[in-house]
Amino acid sequence: DFDLKNHAKSSGKDLRFQDEKGEKLYPYVIEPSVGVERIALALLTEGYREEKDKKETRVVLALNPKIAPVKVAVFPLLPNKPALVKKAREIYDDLKNCFNVAWDDRGNIGKRYYSQDEIGTPFCITVDFETLEDKKVTVRDRDSMKQERIAIDKLKEFFQTKLA
Repeated sequence: DFDLKNHAKSSGKDLRFQDEKGEKLYPYVIEPSVGVERIALALLTEGYREEKDKKETRVVLALNPKIAPVKVAVFPLLPNKPALVKKAREIYDDLKNCFNVAWDDRGNIGKRYYSQDEIGTPFCITVDFETLEDKKVTVRDRDSMKQERIAIDKLKEFFQTKLA
């Protein structure tokens, strides 16, 4: 607000805006140079969105999957079930050799999804009890929130296609 306050003082004009409560404020202005900061700010601004439903707000950083820092997150459905954790860890260990992969086993599954949405992770893998039987995992797409079952041995190929 330093620049605008000085401009207001020298021009004699009120450059404040009025918020919803009627309070007059000077907005903060971000003035990035022509360098990488401008590009980064544009990507973050363009990708950020809030989706409100009746209960809560889902914050999403919808970065293009090619530039998302974390490509895939792996979760066991229940972190207190050793068989699920073991299988999820195997998948995580296998995928981390090809992609930047995150591990998350804290809180409930919905909070884990929302947490990854906030940091821009385009895909989440959930290892559930069906996985132990059919050797498939649930892959959730951040942008559409659609879920599909993918065979574990096809995951690398699936993500290589999606992230290409």
